[in-house]
Amino acid sequence: MVSARAAQVLVASNRGPISYALDADGTLTSRRGGGGLVSGLSAIGSEANTLWVCSALGDGDREAVRRGVGEEGVRMLDIDAGTHADAYNGIANSVLWFVHHMLYQTPLEPVFDAEFRRQWGAYETYNRAFAQALAEEAADGASVVVQDYHLALVPGMLRELRPDLRIGHFSHTPWAPPEYFRMLPDDVAEQLLRGMLGADRLGFLTRRWADAFARCCVDVLGGTGSTRIGVYGLGADAEFLRRRAHEPDVDERLATLREQIGPGRKAIVRVDRTELSKNIVRGLLAYGQLLTDRPEWRGRVVHVAFAYPSRQDLAVYREYTAEVSRVASAINSTYGTGDWTPVLLHVEDDFARSLAAYRLADVALVNPIRDGMNLVAKEVPVVSEEGCVLVLSREAGAYEELREDAVGVNPYDVVGTAAALHEALSMSAGERGERTKRLAAAATALPPRQWFLEQLNALREA
Repeated sequence: MVSARAAQVLVASNRGPISYALDADGTLTSRRGGGGLVSGLSAIGSEANTLWVCSALGDGDREAVRRGVGEEGVRMLDIDAGTHADAYNGIANSVLWFVHHMLYQTPLEPVFDAEFRRQWGAYETYNRAFAQALAEEAADGASVVVQDYHLALVPGMLRELRPDLRIGHFSHTPWAPPEYFRMLPDDVAEQLLRGMLGADRLGFLTRRWADAFARCCVDVLGGTGSTRIGVYGLGADAEFLRRRAHEPDVDERLATLREQIGPGRKAIVRVDRTELSKNIVRGLLAYGQLLTDRPEWRGRVVHVAFAYPSRQDLAVYREYTAEVSRVASAINSTYGTGDWTPVLLHVEDDFARSLAAYRLADVALVNPIRDGMNLVAKEVPVVSEEGCVLVLSREAGAYEELREDAVGVNPYDVVGTAAALHEALSMSAGERGERTKRLAAAATALPPRQWFLEQLNALREA
């Protein structure tokens, strides 16, 4: 049954644009997020009836749904908490994320046993709930843009329920090459691909990921059928970043960081979640190698490392976060002096502090094992005040656009990354400034609003 609201443009994602917190006295407070999808929807204009379908993620969200509290233009789904946990942590984050980022230690994992099959059933249920909600809410011929690996089955399920809709899906992650993707059970691999191919159009961050998906379809299904595939390299929001980076709270944190670094010292900056694919540990080891190989940098450089905890409900992530802290402490213990701390490690999420670090960075280290895009690589050149050399992994999606003016590295090569850091620290101010200008231009070529609208327009023209 189609809702009376009959939305013309719908977005579906695991996390929505708003979240609720339940206070001790039972009061609900809301917090609105930002990002490309939020600004993209706002750019459509009031003439279009829009709706965002998302999942209730915590007790506050679930209570808001039960009370009927909500924001116009958002439908939050109260999917059973156990089902959501199995779908989100069990499959999306512990299987699909690991496959697409090629993170498995294959002598021991994965093991696709009965427990996997049980969790896969929850993933199907979770995707079906989204498909049914979208089918209920969409007007005739509406455009639906589904987001990411959490909802890979939705396009196919929705196509069966509402063949009149224009359906798109966008992948914010890499896509695994066929030889890695096919470690999934054959029926699951086929189901994932057929689910995606239920869309009229599929979007990827780079041509590399789009081609990998197409090769998987050829290997498993014989082709991609009538589905069109496009590439949309999400860029940084320069207007927002430059404005936000000069607000008082950022200025305060900038002053604190400068004091902690000390006068006359250069700063190597990294800002990441403690996500396994971000390669923080090897980045720290490379910095330690730099101090070993190039003793002239001792006392003259500080590694400002912001490693914000991620997915701490999974044991492997807790262990990784602890290893980041251990390696940072070991470097400080080995090389630190009374007036010089080689690594400044911060583990509490603080966006204002991140922007302050962007402003003062001499070198930005972005060395993921594998990354769909990596917006930090695009944000730092936009905010940098004195020019910043970008040391960038060739396995980041951003490398496709920024490689000409970045110092590229093999993310597994600690010695090579140490050499790249030395090259970056030694670069002249003039060259550093010119590179930063070109990096900033490339990084902002497709800002979030335009990124979303280009996908929507292509879908409408399908």
